[in-house]
Amino acid sequence: MKEASVVIVGAGLSGLYAAYLLEKQGIHDYVILEARSRLGGRLLSETSGEARFDLGATWYWPEMQPKLDDVVKELGLRTFQQHESGMVVVEQTPSTPARRFNGMYAESPQSLRIEGGMASMVERLAEFVPGEKILSSHRVIRIDQAEKSTALVEAMGADEVLYRIRTSHVLLALPPRLVIDSIEFQPPLPTLLARDWAECPTWMAPHAKYVAVYPQPFWREQGLSGSGRSYSGPMVEIHDASPAHGQGAIFGFIGVPASARKKVSPDELIGLCRAQMARLFGIEALTPTVDWLKDWSQDEFTATTADVNFGGGHASAPASTPRNDSWEGRVTGIASEWSIEYSGYVAGAIDAAARGLAPLLARRRVTASAGS
Repeated sequence: MKEASVVIVGAGLSGLYAAYLLEKQGIHDYVILEARSRLGGRLLSETSGEARFDLGATWYWPEMQPKLDDVVKELGLRTFQQHESGMVVVEQTPSTPARRFNGMYAESPQSLRIEGGMASMVERLAEFVPGEKILSSHRVIRIDQAEKSTALVEAMGADEVLYRIRTSHVLLALPPRLVIDSIEFQPPLPTLLARDWAECPTWMAPHAKYVAVYPQPFWREQGLSGSGRSYSGPMVEIHDASPAHGQGAIFGFIGVPASARKKVSPDELIGLCRAQMARLFGIEALTPTVDWLKDWSQDEFTATTADVNFGGGHASAPASTPRNDSWEGRVTGIASEWSIEYSGYVAGAIDAAARGLAPLLARRRVTASAGS
């Protein structure tokens, strides 16, 4: 059996940022267990040519999310403004031409995007974490209380071999609802806490995004911003997704409910999105260089049945750790949904990880002072 002071469940942004903070404090006795074969969680960037395009989160707002902006700068990542200049297209029905309006959906405050996609932030953080500390394709299935205020974490590897590790503290860097749905706790978590976690919507879980890439952003030559709204679908909200230079791209959020999307094949839905792109931006939009559809509701490591059936959004953050219970001090939630100020946003992952780790680091400092 392995041992580590801290076990981080999930190698998305919050999990990797927690590891980054541990490394900065000189704490190296930790392990990250990630169910996926890749890092990043709900941050996912696909590559075409020399550019990458986001199928998860796309932008952030530095004025409203200064801590996230500080981290982006600290990691040496380059940013650029979301393109918004030009007319917006609005589609009422598939049979009537889309109408064009001047800048009616311009954002304020201005949003930023990261060069190389949001996954660049994940990759940069991972550079500070020794590779042997991240065990991918290890799905945590059970957490038991052990003696001396420790916990025993069990994870199933891709080879179906059970991995066990004893730890003083578990940081849950995955959505609260997914924790309840996929991990068994023995003894069970407090009833009210488990209910609050199960009822907390998971950001991105019920949504799907379509991204189409073109040799250049040809719509800008027509005076269009690449933004649009549609009341006929399948995409209901559309934005320019082009990198700072070179290729052009547009993405849209699918408005068809997750439960209904299960009845349509991905190829069929992609075909409908291409047809809609042509209606909005002209025949040139019908044939992208490459396109992707990411349905987060069908991602087993993101969505639960509750997310598919009841939707999601930015909910109020539940308590991140049990109080007055034998689990207190052993498990803490640090995924975005546990952020009080930015629940469900990328900034929430940074905020929740820092807040969740603060008591642990404080205890370490007290122990170190007592021993000196």
